[in-house]
Amino acid sequence: MRAQKCFRIAAIPADGVGKEVIAAGRRVLDALADQSGRNPAGGAESSFGFEWREFPWGSEYYAAHGRMMDPEGLDVLRGFDAIYFGAVGWENVPDHVSLWGLRLNITQNFDQWANVRPVTFLPGIESPLRKADRMPLDWVVVRENSEGEYAGLGGRNLSGRGPGNEVAVQTALFTEKGCERIIRFAFDLARTRPVRKVSSVTKSNAQQYGSVLWDDVFKRVAADYPDVGTESVLVDAMSAKFVLHPEDLSVVVASNLFADILSDLGSALAGSLGLAASANLNPERRFPSMFEPVHGSAPDIAGRGICNPVGAILSAALMLDHLGLPAAARRLEAAVAAVTAAGIRTRDVGGSSDTEEVTNAVIEALRLTELSGSVSG
Repeated sequence: MRAQKCFRIAAIPADGVGKEVIAAGRRVLDALADQSGRNPAGGAESSFGFEWREFPWGSEYYAAHGRMMDPEGLDVLRGFDAIYFGAVGWENVPDHVSLWGLRLNITQNFDQWANVRPVTFLPGIESPLRKADRMPLDWVVVRENSEGEYAGLGGRNLSGRGPGNEVAVQTALFTEKGCERIIRFAFDLARTRPVRKVSSVTKSNAQQYGSVLWDDVFKRVAADYPDVGTESVLVDAMSAKFVLHPEDLSVVVASNLFADILSDLGSALAGSLGLAASANLNPERRFPSMFEPVHGSAPDIAGRGICNPVGAILSAALMLDHLGLPAAARRLEAAVAAVTAAGIRTRDVGGSSDTEEVTNAVIEALRLTELSGSVSG
């Protein structure tokens, strides 16, 4: 059966375990697409498919060509519906070169200004938080993804004065437009959640310009959402709140640096960075959005077949939502939860399964839900 909807996806596995988890995610997505045409429970999403094109960009490409991606790469990527990204970074390329040469090159030029990072507590995964054992915890970190501390402004000077005299200046950029669009995005997201609340994170007592501008915009935007609760919290206090009072959180919005750090903390509290999914969104859809796990390239375990594919698979679920396939996204999330609940887990979350075994288990869980839907349908 020809798929009623066929989505063109650019796959960029890049470095290290990125190659393994993107391969796993593609297998899961293709299995889900294959089932979609046969699943009577699928409704309007009963038939869809993926047309993949994989790009070899990354640190190996750099070793061969002196750059992280093809100079025409951005023009090529523009024609895709989405980008499925692995991880970047390897010992042959300085980290700032690999990051700015590939991942940030894409997010900055495609104005993927909203970075969404859910903090998901999966069944069967032990959390270091005692509260996770006795109450449901679920929040999402919304990260400003285009400016702030990662704007790339600054420089290194005065090295000519001799050793020990060089000066580096790193400038954070906060624009009223940039602050407003990410804060408004967070409020709109909060309206879709069971708990309608937005927590804004800054460091206004020390950063009297950028953070205070953010606070002023937050107060102004909040007035347009009287149905959504709000709080403004300093980043150090919010770090403590993630650990001590996570039940108070729903949507946390913060600048590029603060949200980057807080989202990693949230993922660690959920059990492992290997579980963490993310979406780099261009909400206006002028450019393709990019979906990636946040665990990094993990050189210490790359190539051993033991990395956790869950972060990449849950990133694929975020991609399905973006492509207008929410029922398929919920099926995929449910399949992952069924697998972790059954004790099929990689070593980073206390299990003994390898990457392929977890991937196969997710595909089998999807098959079982397909059969269940066929029977009930």
